[in-house]
Amino acid sequence: MIPYLLRLAVKAVVTLFAIVTVTFVATRLSGNPIDTFLGEGLTTEGREALIAYFDLDRSLWHQYLAYLRGVVSGEFGLSFVDRRPVTTVVAERLWPSGQLLLASVALTIAVSLPLGVLAAVHRRSWIGSAIMVVAFTGYAVPSFVLAIVMVLTFSYWLNWLPVVGNGTWQHFIMPTIAMAGVLIAALTRFTRNAMLDVLGQDFIRTARAKGLRETRVVLKHGLGNASITVISVIGLQIAGLAAAGSVVVESIFSWPGVGQMLVSAAILRDYPVLQFGVIAVAVAVVAINTLTDIAYALADPRIRLARA
Repeated sequence: MIPYLLRLAVKAVVTLFAIVTVTFVATRLSGNPIDTFLGEGLTTEGREALIAYFDLDRSLWHQYLAYLRGVVSGEFGLSFVDRRPVTTVVAERLWPSGQLLLASVALTIAVSLPLGVLAAVHRRSWIGSAIMVVAFTGYAVPSFVLAIVMVLTFSYWLNWLPVVGNGTWQHFIMPTIAMAGVLIAALTRFTRNAMLDVLGQDFIRTARAKGLRETRVVLKHGLGNASITVISVIGLQIAGLAAAGSVVVESIFSWPGVGQMLVSAAILRDYPVLQFGVIAVAVAVVAINTLTDIAYALADPRIRLARA
């Protein structure tokens, strides 16, 4: 198990280094921040001081080295816009995004796993067909379309739910459903397919022949052995949400999270905030993928033994 964990750690470090480098290059290609806001309302001396502080008067190579030193030392600089440490700016947005992510994942798991199992068990009845029709329909509707439809219906026309912010539990309803909609459809399909594959195995027929209750056969032996596929899909979905899935939804609902912050930083060319925000998201995604790989090994020892 230890060699397996070491390989995961090395892969995570290499991935993060590549992301750090790509982020630096991509932000510099977006344009010069001096042209957008550094010159507004500043004296010549103040402008030159800011340019020198952010190393904007030096070559890209020197900026990159200073950027790497800051990453290693934990000093990511000040925001061009807020003039505050970027760690503070991003930290204020992490928990709102985390709340929305956790709510969406919880809703996805709570809805899709039972639906997937039911669709597999009742695959020859109208129940299974109805579940798959709903799943395919949900998979075809993008999250931003679902979000806009809900805003028009439940906020504009019916005036039932608030749109902007995250002040109350009611603010969570529409963003959570919008983020979880496509995920529920996808996980339902994968759960059904994995269950169908497992329920056709010999050990399932043996369990039934022993007189075990159908509920135990389906949930313990069926869903338990289908967990590798389910864990894989859930890990990918959580990583996708953490990486980019919340950007559009947070922008539509003015959710004070990392996604909305990254959009604003990209528009204003706020390099320090954009760079640290992307790094924070990348760390979250890599951590989620690493935990998913560990969950694979715990769920099926053959995975870690095959790579030992």
